[in-house]
This record gives sequence, structure tokens and C-alpha cells, in this order.
Amino acid sequence: MNFSNIDKPPFGFLLVFLLFSRIFLSNSYKLWFKTDSYYQDIYNSLTNEKTPYPFKNFFLKRLENRKRWEVEQKIFSLIGFVAVIGADILVFAAWVFGK
Repeated sequence: MNFSNIDKPPFGFLLVFLLFSRIFLSNSYKLWFKTDSYYQDIYNSLTNEKTPYPFKNFFLKRLENRKRWEVEQKIFSLIGFVAVIGADILVFAAWVFGK
């Protein structure tokens, strides 16, 4: 693979990109290893009347069947994990090997 035609992204872009990746990975960690508290935090934030969330009722309805919610979220997090790590590698490689 020849990276000589790729422009090097700025270091700030790399840091912001990795920060968003860290947020996703942190939430995935909570989902997999601290499921009860993660579920409760989401439920509490959606039922808090002071915070306006679009589609609040839709998401609350999704939380009604907790087992189904867990399975769906864990499948999504596995797909997301592969995508996020792959994108991190590509962005880092573009930063290291770019012009």
C-alpha cells in the first residue's frame, strides 16, 4: 500500500478523532462490564424532565424490554468497536505516513 498520495491530517484532527473514539470505547466498556449502572444512567437521563431529548419516548420504549435492549446494544457495540478501531488505525497511519 502506498501512502505517498495521502495528505497528512493535522495533529489536532488526530487528537479530536481519538477523543471521540475514546468516548465510544468508554461507553462500550460500561455497556459490557457495568451493564446495570449503565442501563440505570440512561434510564434516569431519559426520565429526567429537565433535560429535553428529541425522541425521548422512542428511546424509553426501547428500554422497556431490557434483555432485548442489551442484546441489540452489544451487537451494535461489537460492530462499532471494529469500525472505530479500524478508523483509528487508518487515521493514525495517514498522520504518520502522510506528506
